[in-house]
Amino acid sequence: MDTVKCLVVDDEPLARELVESHLAKLDQFEHTASCNNALAAFSILNSQDIDLMFLDIQMPMITGLDFIRNLKSPPKVIITSAFRHYAIDGFDLDVVDYLLKPITFERFLKAIEKYLQLARPVKVIERVPEKPALDFVYLRSNKKHHKVDVAEILYIESNKDYITVHMTGRELVVKQPISEVEGMLDEKRFLRIHRSYLVNVDKITAFTASDIEINAVELPIGTNYKKVIAAALNIKE
Repeated sequence: MDTVKCLVVDDEPLARELVESHLAKLDQFEHTASCNNALAAFSILNSQDIDLMFLDIQMPMITGLDFIRNLKSPPKVIITSAFRHYAIDGFDLDVVDYLLKPITFERFLKAIEKYLQLARPVKVIERVPEKPALDFVYLRSNKKHHKVDVAEILYIESNKDYITVHMTGRELVVKQPISEVEGMLDEKRFLRIHRSYLVNVDKITAFTASDIEINAVELPIGTNYKKVIAAALNIKE
């Protein structure tokens, strides 16, 4: 969190000095300004960025509570008062805390912690929508876009810039990286077992720790893929 800029507003010099001395003990909090009435505080708020205001209630010209009510965009406020009976009014105005004078450093810290809890950004975890499983894909070969039924794919073999899509009863040679086609297919249904092979899990007829069989074809499991394949297929040595 960045440095918290603080304004102290109180018509009692000793009360201001106490809050200032408490702030001086906190590295993250900066005592930006102090003043003894709400009008002076209003001027400071209009000329400086203030994150947190320590505000007395009973002051000349305008009270602290009326001052908050008349601010369109007030900073966070911690009330500092010698009078307990204003507490409900203060919390109705959504103040961070209400400190009774004389303010001990221990109680001051509790108010600071409340401020920090409010100021901490809420971490929002965005759920990434699952990629919809496609029933078919279009792959370009010989200047045509061929419709390929995903359920027919046995495995895909990579050879440099080309891939061969092995299907039931036919093959299709496509000039496209295997990783690109892999991104088009359902990751739960197709498993990369080697840098050169992507297999349809539903078509696996047998497997060991080192290879996978699809009908009569044996495909090697790459060294870098063994742990992932072992976990996916529950392979035990």
